[in-house]
Amino acid sequence: MKARRKKITLSLSSITVLSVTAAAVIAVSVCIGIFASVYSKALLRDARVSTEQTADQTALFINNYLSGMKEKLNLINGIVSDTETSEELSGRISALTYIQNDIYAVTVYGKNGEIVSCTGSGAALKGSIYKDASFDKELFETSGGYILSAPHVQTLFENEYPWVVTLAVKTDEPVFENGAYIAIDFNFSEIAKYISSIGVGRQGYCYITDISGNIVYHPQQQLLFSGLKDEDVKPISKMTDGTKSEKDKIYTVKTSDGGNWRIVSVAYTGELAAERRTQIIISVAITVLSCAAVLLIVLAVYSKIVNAPVKALIREIKQFERNANGFTFSGGDETVKELRVISSTFGHMTGRIKQLMEQVRREETELRKTELKALQAQINPHFLYNTLDSIQWMCERGKTEDAAKMVSALARLFRISISKGRELIPIKDELRHAENYLLIQSYRYKDQFTYSFDVDESLCGYLCNKITVQPLIENAIYHGLDRLVDEGEIKITVKQAPDDRNDILITVSDNGVGMTKEQCEAILKKERSDSSGIGVKNVNDRLKIYFGDKYGLTIESELDVGTSVTVRIPKQEVPKQ
Repeated sequence: MKARRKKITLSLSSITVLSVTAAAVIAVSVCIGIFASVYSKALLRDARVSTEQTADQTALFINNYLSGMKEKLNLINGIVSDTETSEELSGRISALTYIQNDIYAVTVYGKNGEIVSCTGSGAALKGSIYKDASFDKELFETSGGYILSAPHVQTLFENEYPWVVTLAVKTDEPVFENGAYIAIDFNFSEIAKYISSIGVGRQGYCYITDISGNIVYHPQQQLLFSGLKDEDVKPISKMTDGTKSEKDKIYTVKTSDGGNWRIVSVAYTGELAAERRTQIIISVAITVLSCAAVLLIVLAVYSKIVNAPVKALIREIKQFERNANGFTFSGGDETVKELRVISSTFGHMTGRIKQLMEQVRREETELRKTELKALQAQINPHFLYNTLDSIQWMCERGKTEDAAKMVSALARLFRISISKGRELIPIKDELRHAENYLLIQSYRYKDQFTYSFDVDESLCGYLCNKITVQPLIENAIYHGLDRLVDEGEIKITVKQAPDDRNDILITVSDNGVGMTKEQCEAILKKERSDSSGIGVKNVNDRLKIYFGDKYGLTIESELDVGTSVTVRIPKQEVPKQ
């Protein structure tokens, strides 16, 4: 039959708190979801606008700068046309470059790139030029109108290596006999400084490419050259002017006037997400604080009429767990009806538990007494029968003296076993009981074993459980010496425990056949049998019942060497009368 599920019940106050909390959580979650969606779209829209504006402003600057360069080139072209010699040109250009700081050098090139005239810088022109990066023959020949080079290092003058961009134009007729091109090297630092100063958000930037997608200038150019940063220009080279989102970036591309350069503005959506998270967190915090203020008012009332009584009841329960006997419950005046019922029920339950505990305590005491008496009463009937049979045999053969000693020893054995109903007897009486048992067994096992006592007399007045040593001697005779060919030996030792001066060790050792470790462990678990009398296990159980788990028996044995059984008991003096 399928078990019936237990129905969960909640009080009205719990339902109220849960309902208010759930409504607040749902409302906050919906608001946060709507806010996050709207705010995310707004951020992305603003980011696109920002990149477009940055690209437009940069393109405007570049266009103005290039227009200025073209105007200066046209001016110098006119000067060259009006000049008859290169020396005259050098003088006029030197004056111009002194005024115009952005012009580094003016060079007249022949058709194949040979320098016809070069003026500027103020430094001396090199006698031997390995490579003139300002003249790109293929670029000069294929370009129509104005010729614009990529930024490069100029190497025409001694000990000067400026970063320049070359703007050139082809002359209508030869200049100074073989001059075909007029070129101006402009300092690129102004453009580089402006591009480097531009930021789009916290991580965004601008850079310039040519129409083929090659990078003309990048604010992180050194990182690109060293391989620490990689700028993927492939999607940019395929883009037309406009804005496009690519992975975690937003790109805006704007082509300069003349189509030589393209300005690329880059914004990172990752930092927008971080900003979005920050705003959402702030919004969540404000909303949660507002809801928390309302909930606190509700919970303050709830705590006063529900929480406080519940905590008081929990304290009563814990106090009952710690000290059930001395517990007195005082409750039942709670405001909430459900709590008053629980409190009253707990009061009735604690009273009933105390009654049951007292009943169990009485029953355990009686059971313990009964168990001890049952253990003490387990005298082996075979031992009594064999002893009386030995006495009869002695009488029939005229060994009346030995028979009398055996009868006397048996009488003392029973007298000490009874001990007027006392469980604890002095150690000296227990040893006398053991000695009487050994005397009887020595008559039965004539010349098969000897025995001896090594006793600290100062310990004989302390108490021990009666019939403790005799079962151990019985076990030594039946299981240790009975199968021994040579003469056996049993030794009983009583001494103070070396590890605790408040304990006493009683050891029964023999030189019998010995046992394995497994047999030693099994013997402490073996119940009484006809051949083992009260049993080693029963002795161990009695000691632990009476004195605690610290006390009892330990067995040490080695095959063909012998066995030692040690009894540990506490020092317990005879109570004064």
